[in-house]
Formats: sequence, structure tokens, C-alpha cells
Amino acid sequence: MSYINKISYQIYKVEKKPYRQMLDELFSHLDVKLSVLRIVLFGEVVSKDDYMWRLAQFRRKAEEYFQGALPVVTFVAQKPLDAELVLEVHGYMFEGNDRLEYKSYGGFPYVVLTNECGRFLYAGGVYVSFDSDIYTQSKEVFRVLECILNREKFSVGSIVRQWNYIDGITAFDNNGDQHYQMFNNARSEFYLSDTWKNGYPAATGIGTRGGGVIVDIDAAMAKEVSFSILPIDNELQVAAYSYSGSVLEKADTGKTTPKFERAKSLQTGDCCMMYLSGTAAIRGEVSLAEADVVAQLRITLENIRHLIGDASMKLLRVYLKNESDYNKVHDSLEREGICISYLLADVCRDELLIEIEGIAWCSFGRE
Repeated sequence: MSYINKISYQIYKVEKKPYRQMLDELFSHLDVKLSVLRIVLFGEVVSKDDYMWRLAQFRRKAEEYFQGALPVVTFVAQKPLDAELVLEVHGYMFEGNDRLEYKSYGGFPYVVLTNECGRFLYAGGVYVSFDSDIYTQSKEVFRVLECILNREKFSVGSIVRQWNYIDGITAFDNNGDQHYQMFNNARSEFYLSDTWKNGYPAATGIGTRGGGVIVDIDAAMAKEVSFSILPIDNELQVAAYSYSGSVLEKADTGKTTPKFERAKSLQTGDCCMMYLSGTAAIRGEVSLAEADVVAQLRITLENIRHLIGDASMKLLRVYLKNESDYNKVHDSLEREGICISYLLADVCRDELLIEIEGIAWCSFGRE
């Protein structure tokens, strides 16, 4: 089997119980046949101290469960709308010729996979002191990730998927600088070291209600010509890295664009996996500001279908700005066979009520 056939994504949910009991229940569902690459826990927090306590308990549980094979561990301060906690698991069906290495840098676990297609790096859960501003936090998080990439001989341009979790994403600090714009400026500086010949990563920039700045990445380096990594554009939308200054907010460190592709595909043989970036109701570069959540959902789904064509969605994260919109969106989206998380989160523009990201698969068949 190829890499694409062996990678998997699962979601597990739990209703309200004592926190440690919920963690026990979530971990009891893990598929023991899979090697786990990343676990992402979503839950509501009430303070910085509460975030750190919950992260510590989650990390301790993961260390007990995985022993010497600790995957990437990320805790995201977003309230699930159909459960108390949600655990997203990125797994891999290990075969004899594959090589998995579980490592750590600066206390942050990461995983390196080598197989017939190439080398793959999974890193994240990286955060720093919440006391500094968003720009400073972002710079330090990217410094740690760059050290991991360099250590494993991956270039910055090998990043194919990036998840960016930003506390109070649309908020402004005391100097009038927007959190998301500060993050984008730091990201642009981080990306300067590469020419990005395969396009920028697919990415999500989404708000949290605690946790500062946290970044997760998947990186890939092809080992054989039959394994290709390609950016996917959307004719209905201006590329995010080409946005004009009119849709960017103020930050005194600069005003750079959000650098990501609308989607990124990994193809080998007759199989394709697509990383779908966070997608919202934007046409050209303009938000559908006056539309309600149902109308924004319709436009968002049109954007997604235009991107992925006949590919099948396997995993979705649905971010909603308003909890009251959950039932309307859930009734429209729920389909058998698709794992969906519904999370309360601010999107990168105040007027946007919903954002959707995901993973899709397709096969081209043979004549």
C-alpha cells in the first residue's frame, strides 16, 4: 500500500464527566492496530491556568498510554458543540519496510516517517509563554519548528499542511495591532528562507479562547518521481497570498498577506489525498458580510466542491462563530461516513460566521 492508503484520520467524542475520566474514555477508543502520528484534543477552558492544567493532564495521559512512542500532542482551546471533548487522531498503518521514529525537541514530541514514497515529518503542539504579544509568540513558535525541520533535514518549503491556532484571532492589542495580522507578519518572515517551488502549505488560521499561539505542521519530501505534491487553486477566490491591502488589518511590524494555498494534494499512483485549507464564504477577496450562516455555508460548500471536484471528504472540522448556529449547520452537513467536529471559534474575519477545513481522498482508476 502507498502512503495515501495507509494514512488515517479518526474523531472520538465524549459527553461531560470528570476530566480525567473523559480522557480515559477517549483513549480507550484508539485503534491499537494503528501507529499514531498526532492527537489533537479540543475542549473549552476558562483561564490560562485552566488551559495549562488540562494540557498537563492530557500530556500525562498520552505519555502513560504511548510509552516510548509519543506522537504530537496538541490541546486546542475551542469548545466542541456536540460533545464535551473531541479527540482527533492522525494514524498510520505501519508495514514492514516503513520506519517510524518518535522524537522530541524542547519538550515537544514529533514523528518522522520514512517509506517507499518519501520522508514525512509531523510536528506541533508548539507554544511559548502567553505573557508576550502575538507577534513575539509566533516568532518563537516558528523558531522551534525551524529547529525541528533543520534537525531532520527538512526545508521550510517542505511543509504541506499547517494548522495555526491564535488566541483572540480578530482582537487588537493595546497598540491597535490585530492578532491575526501580527501572526501573518511572523509567518511571512519564517517563510522567507524558501522559494516554495511546490506552493505554500494548505493552512488554517483559526481563533481560540486560550492557549496563545500554537502551530502544527505536516512536512513531506518525495523520494520517487511518482509521488507528487501540488498546490490547488480556486478560480472563485483570489489566492490568499495575493490579497490586496484593503482586506488586511493593521500591525506595526508590517502588513503581509496570509501565505497559504486553498488546498494541497499528495498524489501517488492512482491515489490522491487533499489537504483542504480553512475555507469560508469569500469570493474574490471579499467576504459575504451580510449573509447569514446558512447562506455562508452554501457559498463555503460551493468553494470546497470547486476545489476538490469528485474527491470524497473523509474528515471535516466545522468552526462556528456563534453557538446558536450549530443546529442549522449540523442538519445540513451530517452525512454517513464523514467524521465531523463542530467547534466554537472565531474565524479570521469578524464578519465570517463559519469556516470548514478537511481531508479528501480520490482515486483516478486505471484503463
